[in-house]
Amino acid sequence: MITSLSQLDFNRKYDYSDYLLWQFKERVELLKGQLFPMSAPNRVHQKISSKLHIKIGIFLSDDCDIYSAPFDVRLPLPSHRVKKDKIDTVVQPDLCVICDKSKLVKQGCVGAPELVVEILSPGNSKREMKEKFDLYEEAGVLEYWIVEPANKFVFVYILDEKTGKYAPKYIPGLTEEDTIESTVLEGLQIELKAVFPEENFE
Repeated sequence: MITSLSQLDFNRKYDYSDYLLWQFKERVELLKGQLFPMSAPNRVHQKISSKLHIKIGIFLSDDCDIYSAPFDVRLPLPSHRVKKDKIDTVVQPDLCVICDKSKLVKQGCVGAPELVVEILSPGNSKREMKEKFDLYEEAGVLEYWIVEPANKFVFVYILDEKTGKYAPKYIPGLTEEDTIESTVLEGLQIELKAVFPEENFE
């Protein structure tokens, strides 16, 4: 039994069957088999997540569910054609909306959520902006929001289902003075000044 993160080999590739055996408190993600420890979110991160969760949750009908981390999302990727129990990508988005409830299982979600929201922290910006961007695109997440608390920006990407690539919905992005409108959740509008806290990021 693995009870400490220090027992793991960061140079080794893991899959979901390994992940299930880990009994330590730290949160981790698997990105194509590579292990990534997750840093504890700070207070600003948590406030933004909480406000978005409430606003999206109030909007949703019973047709869709919203979940916040920690919540395991297993992503079977087209380039990794493995059996369900050998999936090697397990992420914990800050927020995710699932409308296809056949993807929901006791341990979380198997398959791409319709909407994923990731809130950047100083230590994870590169991962959200590159590695996880590519993973969500490949897995078929239809809409992806990246929230940048330090400068109060939100970047929204919509999946072109013909090309399988993300395209920005707003160029260059949204500020706290703007209103975000979802494409996937038609009718959802959120004023961002009600999401970003007045406190600075420090």
